[in-house]
Amino acid sequence: MPRPALSRSLLAVRHWPAWLGVGAIWMLAQLPYPLLLALGRALGALIVRLPSPRRRIAAANIALCFPELSARERAALVDAHLRDLGLMLVEFALGWMGRARALERIPLEIEGLEHLQAARRAGRGVLLVGGHFSHLELCARLVSARIPIAGMYRRMDSPVFEWAVLRARLRYAEAMFDKDDIRGTVKYLRGGGTLWYAPDQDMRSKDNVFVSFFGVPAATITATHHLARLSGAWVIPFFHQRRPQGGYVLKLGAPLQDFPSADVAADTARVNACIEQMARAAPEQYLWVHKRFKTRPPGAAPVY
Repeated sequence: MPRPALSRSLLAVRHWPAWLGVGAIWMLAQLPYPLLLALGRALGALIVRLPSPRRRIAAANIALCFPELSARERAALVDAHLRDLGLMLVEFALGWMGRARALERIPLEIEGLEHLQAARRAGRGVLLVGGHFSHLELCARLVSARIPIAGMYRRMDSPVFEWAVLRARLRYAEAMFDKDDIRGTVKYLRGGGTLWYAPDQDMRSKDNVFVSFFGVPAATITATHHLARLSGAWVIPFFHQRRPQGGYVLKLGAPLQDFPSADVAADTARVNACIEQMARAAPEQYLWVHKRFKTRPPGAAPVY
């Protein structure tokens, strides 16, 4: 996949504010990793103090997903997550535009590479299925230096950010597939490629089924089932977690057995169960500010 060319239309005056934003992200990404973490924690301390509708979304999600927690424990988890968003901002910058030599110095541990090696020996593509955690973009960059991977993405509203971020991602990813490019994705997987895929957001698609996520019916896209069925790829759960002192642990689980089955809803529920297990392991790092339960079953009360 060629990196996108810069068109003259992107230099129009109306895009200058977006270019200033891209420039600020680039400058942020040049800072040393320890300083970036300190800055991210400072941003998080500011975010947790500011009134925001995102706090209400996170609080609603956490109340639904952790009914066993007390009100005080849920409030503490909401605050911890909002503080984590400060780290997310700097990690996105570093993942997109950080220098390769700087990223090589970030502590990283990868577990379960033998599962990926087994898939390659079998001549199978791999769907690395995970969730939307705050450090997703940075961990994709880190793992790409060790494992050739591709990704799926949703186009950005700003054409400047779309150009800049796609170009940045294609520096380290083998390919990037639009979420609607099923044909290209299947072809890549059939050729033995490895695709990082996070199917845990409410996409409001016609290809949704309502299956459990933290015991709550959640509209979940069925693409994992269909991609595996059409390509023959193995589905491997993929979890990444930031350590308290900095650095990351990436864990590849064993391939899901008998996947896909003939039951698309059961397969989708299995994927949700894997992502739920990941989120329980590092709950403050999961993206609770997304409206995961925006689409509701018929007759169910709205969450937000």
